[in-house]
Amino acid sequence: MILQTLNRIPFWQKVIAGFVLGTLTGIGLGESAIILKPLGDLFISAIKMLVAPLVFCAIVVSITSLGSQSNLKRLSFKTLAMFMFTGTVASFIGLTIGSLIDMGGNLALATSEVRERDIPGFAQVLLNMIPVNPFASLAEGNVLQIIVFAALVGIAINAVGEKAVPLKNTIEAGAEVMFQLTRMVLKLTPIGVFGLMAWVVGEYGLSTLLPLGKFIMAIYIAALIHIIVVYGGLVKFAAGLSPLQFFRKAMPAQVVAFSTASSFGTLPASTRCTEAMGVSKRYSAFVLPLGATMNMDGCGGIYPAIAAIFIAQIYGIPLDMTDYMLIAVTATVASVGTAGVPGSAMVMLTVTLGVIGLPLEGIAFIAAIDRIIDMIRTATNVTGDMMTAVVIGKSEGQLDVDKFYANDTPKQPVLP
Repeated sequence: MILQTLNRIPFWQKVIAGFVLGTLTGIGLGESAIILKPLGDLFISAIKMLVAPLVFCAIVVSITSLGSQSNLKRLSFKTLAMFMFTGTVASFIGLTIGSLIDMGGNLALATSEVRERDIPGFAQVLLNMIPVNPFASLAEGNVLQIIVFAALVGIAINAVGEKAVPLKNTIEAGAEVMFQLTRMVLKLTPIGVFGLMAWVVGEYGLSTLLPLGKFIMAIYIAALIHIIVVYGGLVKFAAGLSPLQFFRKAMPAQVVAFSTASSFGTLPASTRCTEAMGVSKRYSAFVLPLGATMNMDGCGGIYPAIAAIFIAQIYGIPLDMTDYMLIAVTATVASVGTAGVPGSAMVMLTVTLGVIGLPLEGIAFIAAIDRIIDMIRTATNVTGDMMTAVVIGKSEGQLDVDKFYANDTPKQPVLP
């Protein structure tokens, strides 16, 4: 009975419960709460275990999923290019907003991790992205090299064609196994958050929690700028259409996305909205599921950038231009590869933090408020999917302009 009751509790509520209980335990036990730190360390180690094989399998599958059918090549290329472009812009917006807001305040935590500050030059960074030994890169968890190698493997599988189908199927099966393992590991999140928060609050006091409000504010500001300025601008200048009309017809799907915090759960609503905008069913059936899997400007662009800066601020670790560049590149590419994974935002943040050498313990602060952040992240992602359907659809003759301007706003869908 107890297990059945616990299983019925939404995951995000369990994480908040772990956060609150950990905070109260840290207040009660004080410095003695360090005995609970191994619970958090176990969670962090489990997350680290996932990163290398998960990123490799997910990115290979993402690239091979584009297929090699000639009639889809141009649409696939333009759609993916739009995803990468908006993801890159999102990461720069996140970096800008995160740098302008002092989210850490007077908080200064200590970390047991030693961050090496031997920063190579730009040319060396590019050279370091190419793995000399891919197996060594996987073993060492060198994420940038894993991403590059996985992308090349995916491209090669598509080029080889029929003979590479067994390898493609094997990697797809491996990706499914890693997705399931990720679901299993993420169930430990409430326990990990409980252990880390008990230790942090016991060690440093309640002042550690004050910066969270500024962090949430920074995420929402960056997301709204991206939605209004970037997406609205692309609809206006790339497609030559009215942004106000676009947002008016996109509103029902945005509401569902914000309420459910699920891109896949919003697919019926976003499909109905894009069809009301005049996007052909053929293209919307292609771009929206692909976007729900690969286009994650909120989770993969804005969120890792601001979260990395926030964690660097609270631990007093300075970031330079090379770090910012690595954040932008890693967040953008990783978002395309791992966005379909449950808990993908946490996985992508882990990847970003690992690349620039920031302590993963900082994830505990963010996990407790993840639901609040995930609402605007998902609304951003879904809006980006619909914008891509409209802009690319217009350029490829897959959009009925008269229907776009018709006043047939889709009905509010039932929340899944």
